[in-house]
Amino acid sequence: MNNPIRLYMSMSLDGYIAGPDDRPGQELGRDGGRLFNWLDDRHSDGPSGQVYREALATGALISGRRTFELAGRWQGDHHDGVPIFVLTHQVDDGDVPPGHARFVTEVEDCARQARAAAGDRPVMIHGAGAAQALLRAGQLDEMEIHLVPVLLGDGRRLFEHLGSDHIELDLVRRLEDRDVTHLRYRVRRLEEAA
Repeated sequence: MNNPIRLYMSMSLDGYIAGPDDRPGQELGRDGGRLFNWLDDRHSDGPSGQVYREALATGALISGRRTFELAGRWQGDHHDGVPIFVLTHQVDDGDVPPGHARFVTEVEDCARQARAAAGDRPVMIHGAGAAQALLRAGQLDEMEIHLVPVLLGDGRRLFEHLGSDHIELDLVRRLEDRDVTHLRYRVRRLEEAA
């Protein structure tokens, strides 16, 4: 696939992507920063550096609204001026997102716009809600999970509200680094899973 829509997410072994009480001023929740210690090696030549460079080589970003707001709307520029498509349930009159960001209310339309904007580069996804919506709609192609060897015990889970549908994944890459295992999965399509 030329430009997959790919989730990039740090996650604890028990499935949490943020600690409890994630909110403005405490965006990762209590103890949630632990999930991002691997970023200390983002400028290295090792696996974490490779994964980080790949993430920044994406051509567009899809974000959930909650993630977008907690991140201070990234001041309209997530990385390198790529378009930011914010998947949201509603858009309030007069609420104009900054810089390269725009609101989109329909999942398939959001995926189509992001793929077109990314050209031949992958599309990055941030946020559990956006990832779940794209996965349910059959628009999520891959997941890059940065699995951190910690049990947070509470917080925000990545796959909390997926529903009861069975989803098969194929492990296509595994990179070990200090304090993290980077796992890339390809999402099997319904016809492949049967």
